[in-house]
Amino acid sequence: MEQRKVAITGIGCITPFGVGKAVFTENLLAGKSSIRKIRTFDASGFDTDIAAEVIDFNPGDFWDAKSVKHHDRVSHLAIATARMALKDAGLESPAYDPAKFGVVMGTGIGGLTILCRDHKNLLELGPGRVSPFYIPASIVNMPAGLISIEFGLKGPNYVCVSACASSTHAIGLAMEHIRYGRADAMVTGGAEAAVIPLGLAGFTAMRALSTGFRDTPEKASRPFDKLRDGFVMGEGGAMLILEEMDAAKKRGAKIYGELAGYGLSADAHHITAPSPQGEGAQIAMRMAVNDAGLKFEDIDHINAHGTSTPYNDPTETEAIKIVFGERARQIPINSTKSMIGHMLGASGAAEMAAAMLCAEKGMVHPTINQEVPDPECDLDYVPNVARKYIWKAMLLNSFGFGGQNACLVVKR
Repeated sequence: MEQRKVAITGIGCITPFGVGKAVFTENLLAGKSSIRKIRTFDASGFDTDIAAEVIDFNPGDFWDAKSVKHHDRVSHLAIATARMALKDAGLESPAYDPAKFGVVMGTGIGGLTILCRDHKNLLELGPGRVSPFYIPASIVNMPAGLISIEFGLKGPNYVCVSACASSTHAIGLAMEHIRYGRADAMVTGGAEAAVIPLGLAGFTAMRALSTGFRDTPEKASRPFDKLRDGFVMGEGGAMLILEEMDAAKKRGAKIYGELAGYGLSADAHHITAPSPQGEGAQIAMRMAVNDAGLKFEDIDHINAHGTSTPYNDPTETEAIKIVFGERARQIPINSTKSMIGHMLGASGAAEMAAAMLCAEKGMVHPTINQEVPDPECDLDYVPNVARKYIWKAMLLNSFGFGGQNACLVVKR
């Protein structure tokens, strides 16, 4: 069967910078950090007390009060970003057969807030005080189900869970549903809301988080810099609208780019550490470029996974060098996480949104906090200042705990 082309026609995002794509783009290009002292709970007793929180989001602006009350914050973010993406694409009223309009999204953890609340009720008040909405509000597949219910979308519908690669896998899978005719349009992306005490405690217990910049939180996320000491937790959501290319053109849709390639692999190495020389990442990057029908010299930008951890950054750098050879030194590479922290399962979708929105402005955003060069990280990471960029094709990387890797290629 001949593959159909896939257009990106809508973007909706809620990030630690605020609600909507305008505030996201403005702050990315200005090279600002959204990382600060945690405000939503007392984190003074934790090894770190900083995160990239979403502060000014009111779910009632996007969803009815009853639904907001009964569902987890991760679903609030999913519904809101889906609504914004549909509006951005001009699809607030139906333009496709509902049976051919689906939802595939990613989240790494799901309804953690509701889980913690009802576990506390169980222990302190007894089983009779566990909410009847506990199960449907906390199960990981529910955000996609709620989007389908809210917007009447009856096509393929599920949630992909692969840790920090979740939403990147989701976008790739949504693309394939359109490519092969199972759908004509898809809502895809991710949401995450794990900046709560249990989430913070779990990641600090793993020694995965930055702890050395409590007094200067804006400097804590520093991918590829020698002083990096761990990632910073972030939260939020981002959704894209994908459509079959000819149909999108026929209805006069604005097209951000063509989603053209998807690669995926496993490290088969360790539960958290990347494989030596990023072997799994190499496989996924090669697959994505080949799937897009491109040569490696066609890639002129890489949005890196770039977590700011001691292991990821040099390993990803080495993998890029092996895949692209000498060409690797000519490619501008950046990490969105330097400014918004690590949105876990939603990170890939947020980074796709970042790349598309900045490219629309003819720019590539910087990797901030590049202060002390690391000999192991010696590529062009667009240090500290945004750069003009007229793009042809970009690669986006996401790598998750469990050794699960996903890469996407977008063509102009």
